[in-house]
Amino acid sequence: MKKHLSFYPARSLTQMPPVRMRFSGQHLPATMQSFSKGCILKAFVHSLGLSLLTAQLANAQVADWKQERSAAVLFGLSQPLLVSGFNIEGNYIHNRFLFDYSHGTSLDFNRDVVTDELKSQGVVVHMPWTTGFGVGYRLREWVNLRVEPKWHKFEYYYDGDTRSAATQITSNTTFSLGLGLYGRIQPFKKQGGILRGLTLAPSIRYWPTVRSSFSNDKFAYQNKNLEKPAEIKTLDPGIGFSPVVLNLSVGYTLDLPRRR
Repeated sequence: MKKHLSFYPARSLTQMPPVRMRFSGQHLPATMQSFSKGCILKAFVHSLGLSLLTAQLANAQVADWKQERSAAVLFGLSQPLLVSGFNIEGNYIHNRFLFDYSHGTSLDFNRDVVTDELKSQGVVVHMPWTTGFGVGYRLREWVNLRVEPKWHKFEYYYDGDTRSAATQITSNTTFSLGLGLYGRIQPFKKQGGILRGLTLAPSIRYWPTVRSSFSNDKFAYQNKNLEKPAEIKTLDPGIGFSPVVLNLSVGYTLDLPRRR
């Protein structure tokens, strides 16, 4: 004899009346109502506290770089790699302001990189020094804009001659005044250890010459290669002797104590 177990009468489940459940607070026991309200209140308080803490940390990070005190020493890479020279730069950061001094030395521009006019004359350029300072404002932690007065010394020689006072064709000093947009990146700043201070500083600058020791910005002479008169004109200090200067510097930053 077969037995049948059934929880419902023998009719389709779809014909059964729907079951409605109500969970309003009025139908919950008092203890459950209290527990539910308590959980919601605690969740709200925790969420509010987390939001306030996050905002406080974000504001602290923003304020942190605006109150920075640090000093850095940087070395330019384009000078030794492109023109066999050397460049050193010192930075001091005080809150959002930045002050720098830089000095380059022994920059050699052979016939492959001088202007076409100088190349046709068989003349090369040596810069024994280029120096100056800058005053900048930090737009963000990693970028700053500077005003930069700079002085440059140019010496001119025939290609192949040994540099000396006797073989020098002429020399002049120029003064440039321009702007520089600098990056300042410390890839390991959030880490401890010696790598924390490693600093990279890419830059693009516009340094037009505003004054030259050449009369009327040129020097007339008798060129021995051409065997006729020629002129050497005032040069700007940038790429191809234009006002545009590009560089990447590498160095180290030290944090300084802040005034309490």
